[in-house]
Amino acid sequence: MKRHTLLASALALSLCTSAVFAHDPSEKITVLQDQMLKNAPGKKAMMIEVDYKPGQSSIAHKHDGTAMAYVLEGEVISQVKGEQAITYKKGQFWYEPAGSEHLVSKNASKTKPAKLLVFMVLSPDEQVLIPLKN
Repeated sequence: MKRHTLLASALALSLCTSAVFAHDPSEKITVLQDQMLKNAPGKKAMMIEVDYKPGQSSIAHKHDGTAMAYVLEGEVISQVKGEQAITYKKGQFWYEPAGSEHLVSKNASKTKPAKLLVFMVLSPDEQVLIPLKN
């Protein structure tokens, strides 16, 4: 069952990303863990790795759940609605409350890759990534 849930989550996330960027592939998203929380009934934790090629960016989006991101490699520019864009370097991290509109998430470099580790807490029926409408 756990493997099925993990594969379904990864497939849904891939389809969402692929549908939007059929002509220009977006970041590579890998679900590392998808686990129901025994101490928080009705909630699950997800650990996701986001790989950006040089110059690559995500679509503007929001998450139903709370997200915490940690830069594993390179530098990433992130901007949440109502805040300034910030460039985070390897070893730095940030927090996004549930429902935050993530307007900018991109590799700061045009020559080097970047990688994030994202930890999320959400309900099983909540979406990991919801594209924002223009």
